[in-house]
Parts: sequence; structure tokens; C-alpha cells
Amino acid sequence: MSLPPLVEPAAELTREEVNRYSRHLIIPDVGMAGQKRLKNAKVLCVGAGGLGSPALLYLAAAGVGTLGIIDFDVVDESNLQRQIIHRQSSLGLPKAESAAATVREVNPLVDVKVHNVALDRDNVLDIFSQYDLIVDGTDNFATRYMVNDAAVLLGKPYVWGSIYRFDGQASVFWAEHGPCYRCLYPEPPPPGMVPSCAEGGVLGVLCASIGSIQVNEAIKLLAGIGEPLVGRLMIYDALEMTYRQVKVRKDPECPLCGKNPTITELMEDYEAFCGAVSAEASEAAQDSTITVTELKDMQDKGEDIFLIDVREPNEYEIVSIPGATLIPKGEFLNGNALAGLPQDKRIVLHCKSGVRSAEALAVVKNAGFTDAVHVGGGILAWIRQIDPSQPTY
Repeated sequence: MSLPPLVEPAAELTREEVNRYSRHLIIPDVGMAGQKRLKNAKVLCVGAGGLGSPALLYLAAAGVGTLGIIDFDVVDESNLQRQIIHRQSSLGLPKAESAAATVREVNPLVDVKVHNVALDRDNVLDIFSQYDLIVDGTDNFATRYMVNDAAVLLGKPYVWGSIYRFDGQASVFWAEHGPCYRCLYPEPPPPGMVPSCAEGGVLGVLCASIGSIQVNEAIKLLAGIGEPLVGRLMIYDALEMTYRQVKVRKDPECPLCGKNPTITELMEDYEAFCGAVSAEASEAAQDSTITVTELKDMQDKGEDIFLIDVREPNEYEIVSIPGATLIPKGEFLNGNALAGLPQDKRIVLHCKSGVRSAEALAVVKNAGFTDAVHVGGGILAWIRQIDPSQPTY
């Protein structure tokens, strides 16, 4: 369904703006009125990473008058494979500042607002209230639910995107005209079920495919043209080169936007709601987590341990801790790995950051290896604290 324009048009376009946006102005559906609306619009990008990079570049090029950027991370070398708004010279800089500098180079007519902070329940409503539209480029479930809840409570539309390996999704959530994110995903997936891009990887160019769809939807909403993805989920498979749509209906029983909402304010703890680590894994790791320094001491002293890397084979090829045996986490979850574990050695598990190894630890302890431990921080901590010469990812 078509929707009315989200913003009123600006009073006028300058000569410079007419020259810059002329290819928009000659499109009848956009024209002078549509471009003036873009000039008057205030759009916030949550995240200046894989999705935020192309989104910010194209929103700036399109002439969105005010662009907000919120991100508290810094630019890392592994970001450059897909986060095209950053440069080699940006390494170590705050992502929000790096992105803002590139946006100003793309279009100096854009007013850039930098929010170099972590988005949380204490600031999200205040920050969102300053903008007409939210573009969600987050990469974790806790922030996605918070973005959704804040947008619904403020009556703001937001354009959502998600990427993983070769697959992408996009939609527009606007409770006033259709479903919200909770209508599509009432509950987060079980802990460990959906790996993050940092764990599972993502094809760099997929970010551009989904990010450009998000900008396309943002422009349609701001200018009041076309039929936005409200009530529709776009699913893209880059390997098969297929697009398909799934209708998403507003859930009348949605606790946030349904007929009788039970969520009337932001949740106290979105991290606990989404649970990056299961309760079983958290309990298992409570008194059975060692540091990489402790692991190195064990190795140097020749302690009788069996060090297991529970990552995937392609990760093991990138970098590994000396002496580690590769047994992917899935082999523990299906039980196949348990029969081969030595009974006369202490089991020590590690992964990339400590999440997957905690899940495997719970299985191992339940199988009777009560003195088993896992390495907090995983191989990333090993590289930072023990052997910085090794590559990271």
C-alpha cells in the first residue's frame, strides 16, 4: 500500500542542490517536491558497519538533509572487507567519526550528527526522537528488539535489514500502518542458534545489496512514493540470485503493538531477554572459566590437558592455538564428540570469543567431565594477550 509522505518539503532548493540532484528532479515520481522532502528529512542510521556503510553513502548522495550516525565501535582491519564507508587511514578511529568524515566528502550539503555512544535504554528514546526515520543496521538481537520497541513507543517507522553469509532480509516496520518486528519474531532465537556475522561470516557485497534496499525504502517513505515494504519481508539469496517475498501480518496479540499491549515501556534488560548464552552454558561456565594467561601457564608447565578448539574448520585454517585439537561445537551438541574424549586428561575448550565453548562446556560437564573448563575470550584474547603476531578475524 502507498503511504503519505513522511516529511513536509523544504522551502526551496539552491542552485547547487538543483545541479547535484538533477537526475532525481527529472524523475516524475520524485521531482522538485520529493527532493525538497529529502532535504527536509532527518534520518538516523543505527550502526556504521556492514549495512550502515552503503546506507549512509546512498542517503547522503540522495540529499537527505540531516543524517545521524550512532556507533560506539572503532574501525578494525577486518571491517574493511565490507564496511566500505571506512578506509585504511580510518583504522583505530571511532566508526561514527570515520563514517561522518566520508559522508561529508560524499555530500558537504548534508548536516551530519555524530552519536559516538552505545545505544541503550537510557538514551535510545531521546536520540530517536530527534529523527523522522530510523535505518537499522544492527547485528545483534538485543539491539534489534530495543530499536523496534523504541520506534513503536515513539510512533516512528524504521527500515530493518539483516545479513548472514549469502542471505539477506529487509522490511519496513511501522506499527501505525502494519506489523512491528515483534509481530514477525515474537521471541529471539535460542542462544547459539543463529551465529553472528563475526562467527559465521558474511559476503562483503551482500551488505551493499541489502543496504541499498534499505535506502530505497527510506526514500519511498520520506517522499511518499511507491509501495514500501510495510507488511512484507524481502528475502534475498545471493548464491541462487533469487528474491522472494513473505507477507507479514500485524499480530493482534503482539505484546507491544497489538490490541492489548503489555509492553508499554522499554524492557529493563534486552541482553537478558535475548540471552547470547544459554542458562545451561552460563551455569557451566560460572566456576569453570580460565583466562588465556592461565592456559599458557598450563601449557608451559606441561600439565596434562586436552585442548579442544570448537570452532569451524575454515576458522581453524585462519589461526589456531598451538596444541589445540579441532572438534566443532556441533559434534558436542549431537553427542558424537563425547566418546572420543580422553578420560585421563583435563578437558579445556576454546572458541573465538568464549560463547561457543561455553555451550560445549555444558555438554561436556553433563557427560561427567566435571573438571572441564573453557577459555574466556577465546582465541581473540589469546592473540591480544599471548601472541599478537597471529592474524585475527
